[in-house]
Amino acid sequence: MRSSHSSVHLDDEIVAQIEASGASTEELAEATAWVTNDEALINAGRRLADGRTARLVEILAALDEEAPSPTGDPA
Repeated sequence: MRSSHSSVHLDDEIVAQIEASGASTEELAEATAWVTNDEALINAGRRLADGRTARLVEILAALDEEAPSPTGDPA
């Protein structure tokens, strides 16, 4: 399964963590927005993610850190 916003492969463990969070689709979308463009959300005055959304941000950010960079250098 591939995320539509990233080229990171989601393995069963990650999918299980996301499902176990109990988060809604909207919370997952918000978490994805925070991971991909937090500066814009902060500039727009959005409150920081909390609760389930914050947990999803942690999961997705960890994936982002593990992904190889386009140049092949470690992220």
